[in-house]
Amino acid sequence: MTRIRRRTHGNTECFVSSSSIYVMNTVKPMYKWKDIPWQKAQRNIYKLQKRIYKASHRGDVKLVRRLQKLLIKSWYGRCLAVRRVSQDNQGKKTAGVDGVKSLTPKQRLDLVDKITLRTKVSPTRRVWIPKPGKNEKRPLGIPTMKDRGLQKLVQLALEPEWEAKFEPNSFGFRPGRSCHDAISEIFCAIRSKPKYVFDADISKCFDCINHQKLLEKLNTFPTLRRLIRAWLKAGVMDGLELKHTPQGTPQGGCVSPLLANIALHGMENAIKELADSFDMKRADGTQLGKRDKRKSVNFVRYADDFLIFHENIDILNKCIEEITQWLNDIGLELKPSKTRITHTLNHFKKEKPGFDFLGFQVKQHKTGKYTCGRVKGKKGERGKLLGFKTIITPSKEKQSLHYKKVAEVINKSKGISQATLINKLNPIIRGWCNYYSTVVSQKVFERLTHIIVFKLLKWGIKRHRNKGMKWVKTKYFHSLGDKNWVFATRMEDKWITLIEHQSTAITRHIKVKGNASPYDGNLTYWSTRMGKHPQMSKRTASLLKKQFGKCNLCGLYFKDEDVLEVDHIIPKSKGGKDEYKNYQLLHRHCHDKKSNTDSSSRILSNIKLPDNYRWEDDLLVVTC
Repeated sequence: MTRIRRRTHGNTECFVSSSSIYVMNTVKPMYKWKDIPWQKAQRNIYKLQKRIYKASHRGDVKLVRRLQKLLIKSWYGRCLAVRRVSQDNQGKKTAGVDGVKSLTPKQRLDLVDKITLRTKVSPTRRVWIPKPGKNEKRPLGIPTMKDRGLQKLVQLALEPEWEAKFEPNSFGFRPGRSCHDAISEIFCAIRSKPKYVFDADISKCFDCINHQKLLEKLNTFPTLRRLIRAWLKAGVMDGLELKHTPQGTPQGGCVSPLLANIALHGMENAIKELADSFDMKRADGTQLGKRDKRKSVNFVRYADDFLIFHENIDILNKCIEEITQWLNDIGLELKPSKTRITHTLNHFKKEKPGFDFLGFQVKQHKTGKYTCGRVKGKKGERGKLLGFKTIITPSKEKQSLHYKKVAEVINKSKGISQATLINKLNPIIRGWCNYYSTVVSQKVFERLTHIIVFKLLKWGIKRHRNKGMKWVKTKYFHSLGDKNWVFATRMEDKWITLIEHQSTAITRHIKVKGNASPYDGNLTYWSTRMGKHPQMSKRTASLLKKQFGKCNLCGLYFKDEDVLEVDHIIPKSKGGKDEYKNYQLLHRHCHDKKSNTDSSSRILSNIKLPDNYRWEDDLLVVTC
């Protein structure tokens, strides 16, 4: 008989026979999922990411590769990757081709041991989702749970390296950078001078990226290169048909947005280098310096949408030729239907002044002597009247779509109570208003408030056909404080009111600093910015400020990719109340851990059970 002895190996127990064959026993791991030292894991991985970022910033490629291999092989890194895709991710219950959705704690531990760089890759599952406001559908490729965990692990290693390289004016799918930062950069580019704008969209960007060019630009170590190539070539299961993917990056995976940004990296630098050859002269006939030439052309990119600004149309045309050739080299081309040249102040050919970008309308308006701004910062021109104002508002298309969405909810709610209708509408109105609360939106908000009041009045008249308009108005609309025509109802000595668009405060968004990154170690700066984000709810922002940007349970700083949840310190089941002093802000995984200790199953687990019953992962199991 072969003699077998026990040996502890990492987080699992291994049995080693005389033939030196390892038999992994993951049934009895050293840690349970809830007992993993998550604080230590997060701190260690973040320290590694900071070192990767700093090494990449100073160009130490050898150290970058060594640290990336260390992170990918680390057990803590794999645990964090699995937790992110199976516990924190919003799409954690979307299955891939293997049909695996949510995982139990024991299955998560098993998955940690399975994800390595030499893991065999599976094809993605095709899912079609509608594009908002359009008849088109967007193709998504959903990886398997194992591939998701491995992709997240690779992203943890690659993202710090490329965050040190990415250009300052690329904003889409990057940590700590939002569409509001892009809009702020646009305002800074044109506020003191009217310019021509090249508004462009890349046709099928994710589906047409050249794999070879992408891998050459990635320039990573061979094992990781082969794995990423396998992901790109894995194919897509559309129903029962396997389709090959000779080009493009699959939308839906964790690493896909990062790969797309890597593929598009270099557009701004190409434009800036071209600017060196521009023939630009001052008023006195002298040639502009290299720095001034580069500052004269502005480039802003959000994912596959980008803008190029310049005051001279001839120079702008040269930039368009350069960027078109640059895109052709990586297998991409511009979409003619979404590409145009316009001017911020005047008509250009058949194009009206201004342009739409990310749901905002950017336009300059001619003004009189007493309403226009003045030139700032330029020596000799300081204090000179501009003659125009740069105004950014919600686009008319987005206003129309928002009203249609609100009207649709009202039309489908003929038989429900007023309180239920208010609870349905409030999240829609609050989210839309917060998104546009950083620009000149007050008049738009007032208009929407006005027309929605009329829509709700019609809703009340249809419910009470035998009553007059005055009776309907008295029943559903009230005067509260200094406001009239408030759509509200009283329940349990408390008023439930509909949020008015015009009550949203306008607060200017401060653009992120140049090349700042969440991996630079300045966590105080990033947690402060998180609390001031326009789409952050008032309650969450208040709790974030109260807790100094840290989670109350684990004590770690909140980061941009973290999912934040509001928790009752004393659970409502134990008499806790809905009030600020009973609220705390936690990570989603920390909230799960606390809720587990608050649950009745934990209380019941202390009760002595019969011999054929036992608790296993908070489930009461009957044994034979």
